[in-house]
Amino acid sequence: MLTQILLHTPKWVFGLFALLLWLGARQLIATSLSMTRMTLMPIVMGGLSIYGVASAFGDSIVSLLAWAAVAFATLALVLQRGLPAGTRYDAAARRFHVAGTAVPLALMMGIFFTKYIVGVLLAMHPGLMRQPTFAIGISALYGAFTGIFIGRAIRLLRLAMRTESSALAA
Repeated sequence: MLTQILLHTPKWVFGLFALLLWLGARQLIATSLSMTRMTLMPIVMGGLSIYGVASAFGDSIVSLLAWAAVAFATLALVLQRGLPAGTRYDAAARRFHVAGTAVPLALMMGIFFTKYIVGVLLAMHPGLMRQPTFAIGISALYGAFTGIFIGRAIRLLRLAMRTESSALAA
C-alpha cells in the first residue's frame, strides 16, 4: 500500500520535500542571516500551515479557531523562553548570528508530513474531513507549528530592537 501511495504522489511533492529538507539542514550549523530571511521563513511556513487547514477542512470555523487558539498559545509559550546561547544581532550589518539547531528542520518536516499524511488519509477516507476531533486535532497541530515559527522570529526581532535601542542610547 505504501508503494501505491508513493507512486500516486505528484512529482512536485518530492521536490518540495527536498527543498524543505535542504533549507532545514542548512540551519543545523551556525549561520548569519538577514532580517528579511529571518522573517520570510515564518511567514511562508505559517502560510503553508493555514493552507493545510483550509485545504483539508475548507472554511470550517472550528478548524480555524483551533488553529488560531493553539498558534497563539504556543506563541505565548515560546516568547517566555530565552534565546539560545550565542544568538546576537549586529545592528551595523543588520544581521542575526544564530547557533545551529534542528528546530527549523523538525518544524518544516512536521508541517510537510502533516500535510502529506492528511492528504493521503483524506483521499482514502474522505469522511474524516467531517469528523470534528480529526479536524480540531490536525488544525491544532498546524497551529502549534505556526506558533513556534512565529515565536522564534519575534524573539529575534525583540533582540534586534533591544540592540538597536542600546546602540542609540550609547
